[in-house]
Amino acid sequence: MGESFVWGIVAGSSLVLGGLLALRLRIGNRALGLVMAFGAGVLISAVAFELVHEAFVTSAGDGGVALGLFAGSTVFFLGDTLIGRLGGSGRKSSSGGQAAGSALAIVLGIVLDGIPESLVLGLTVLEAGTVSAAFLVAVFLSNLPESIAATTGLSRAGWRGSRIVWLWILVMAVSGLAALAGYALLDSASPRTVAFVLAFAGGAILTMLADTMMPEAFEHGGKLVGLFTTFGFALAFLISSLD
Repeated sequence: MGESFVWGIVAGSSLVLGGLLALRLRIGNRALGLVMAFGAGVLISAVAFELVHEAFVTSAGDGGVALGLFAGSTVFFLGDTLIGRLGGSGRKSSSGGQAAGSALAIVLGIVLDGIPESLVLGLTVLEAGTVSAAFLVAVFLSNLPESIAATTGLSRAGWRGSRIVWLWILVMAVSGLAALAGYALLDSASPRTVAFVLAFAGGAILTMLADTMMPEAFEHGGKLVGLFTTFGFALAFLISSLD
């Protein structure tokens, strides 16, 4: 059980790393957009091969995958809409739009974005006895551009560097706890329940990508984002095939 917490912390540590990089280096918007596109491709591949395919195999095709996907998408959409109304809609923007939002809503929104991924990390430890290397790498790599973009925006919005770093440390800790919860809560779950949770996380992550990460990537990276998204997808697929 403790292993799941550790892997959740490892995956979340890239948030802190990305924040520190953004605070110390001047990263252009175009480069940021391309890095975000690469991270989106990595996560799309992880959703396809590590979540949805695994959910289908586990459920033996009983229809739970579709239900989980739509449930995850709907729950994330509703949570994201609520947080947006509270002032957290621009939490991942690199333009500084966070200045008009609520600090609490921004924090809650960033935490919401990371919970589905972390839950799955804990579940992979439970199912296989060790973490899925492919999914761990996917989460770690995708966290970097997310935190770089959000840190850039928060800094432009007037947040102090120390405050931003502590935000990412908090989210890293929550990631560890969410991974631990994924292990503990599903320890005796049926295969159908496990399949539903995997698909639920997949639906939530896809909705997050479409609503927040990919629009930001295209805005700054232009048409090259298609190539970089494909590169990210291919790399994650290669890692998954070797896992």
